[in-house]
Amino acid sequence: MMLRNATILAGALILSACATTPTAPKFAKPSPVSPPLVSPTGLDRVIGRNATTLTSLFGNADQDVREDNSRKLQFSSGICILDAYLYTPPKGKEPLVSYVDARQPDGKPIDRASCVAALTRRKEAR
Repeated sequence: MMLRNATILAGALILSACATTPTAPKFAKPSPVSPPLVSPTGLDRVIGRNATTLTSLFGNADQDVREDNSRKLQFSSGICILDAYLYTPPKGKEPLVSYVDARQPDGKPIDRASCVAALTRRKEAR
C-alpha cells in the first residue's frame, strides 16, 4: 500500500510540473494624459512685438504695469483678458512681448490665439 501511495504521489508531482500557472490578464497600458499643447500658432501677431504694435492691434491697454526691465500690458473685452509680458532684450533695445496669458473674464482658461482674435475684433468694433 505504501508503494502504491508513493507511486500516486510521484505521478501527481510529475503532472503538476507540467501544469501551467495562470497568468494575470494583460491589459493595454493606459496612455499618459498629456497637458494641452501650447502652440504659438495665431500668436505671431503678438509674440516678439513691441508695445506700439500691440496698441495699434488692440487699442489702448486697460492696464500698463512697469517693473524693472519688464512691462505687462493688459487688454480686455467681454470675451477674454490678455496679459502681454514685454521684456527688454539684451543691449537695451525696445521691450518685446515674450509671453502672453489669456483667460475669460470669470478666470476660466481660454485659448490664447482665440483671445488675440477676439481682441482684434474689439478694436475693429470701436
